[in-house]
Amino acid sequence: MRINLLRVFSPALLLIGSIAPVQAQPVSATAEYVISVGGTIVANAQIKLHDAGSSYTVELNANVTGLGRFVASGSATARVSGTSTRSAYRGKEFNLQTRTSEGSVTLDVRLSGGNVTAFYTDPPPQPHFDQVPLERRHLVGVNDMLSAFILKGARLDRSLCERTLSVFTGVERFDLQLRFASAETATSARTGYRGPVVLCQVGYQPISGHYLNSEITTYLQASDRILIWYAPLENSGTFIPYRVLIGTSLGDLSMVLTSLS
Repeated sequence: MRINLLRVFSPALLLIGSIAPVQAQPVSATAEYVISVGGTIVANAQIKLHDAGSSYTVELNANVTGLGRFVASGSATARVSGTSTRSAYRGKEFNLQTRTSEGSVTLDVRLSGGNVTAFYTDPPPQPHFDQVPLERRHLVGVNDMLSAFILKGARLDRSLCERTLSVFTGVERFDLQLRFASAETATSARTGYRGPVVLCQVGYQPISGHYLNSEITTYLQASDRILIWYAPLENSGTFIPYRVLIGTSLGDLSMVLTSLS
């Protein structure tokens, strides 16, 4: 199985509705991650969050060095802007550009109130007989794949995991069903954070846009080893991934926070 990290770890996962948005606490942070497969480092990523209290931006820069024929090399840049409330980040304008040996791809998604209003891909995807078609009803009540990784909550406890994240990437629509697994403490001096974390187990459910014979889609849907540890950004009510782990046939695919400022 050849792993495309720019797909698997496309910061993917949230929409919580509210009738009257309430301004959130301002917060700014820069998080750096290292990504490894079977213990071998294959990529680095930096995510910058700026939350002004009622609006926010998130920027991603990632470089994948690759791992022979198993992990595709390349780079990715992404930016999203949207509305921030006490309960959620709601993306409004999302743009992603990826570059690999197979070429470059640009994705652009526009949303309003959690509903997709427009999207395009360049180059446009080629029709395929086993691709599950997108339907209009699949583009309602969703979030972009960058904002969805960053959660809002009242506290760092099991309630943070009790949610379903409805995600639209610009090509695929899927749900991520989070379930509480355990409360733990991060202690490693080699990471960018030490302190309490919450572990969420994740169930992947493809909805549309995917290929029925996709090996990655089939594997992720059947996997019970998709895990995300969340850490707090001080007392802001915002929580970011401390670690992400996906079990694969090549060994654990892991993303770990190495620096936080």
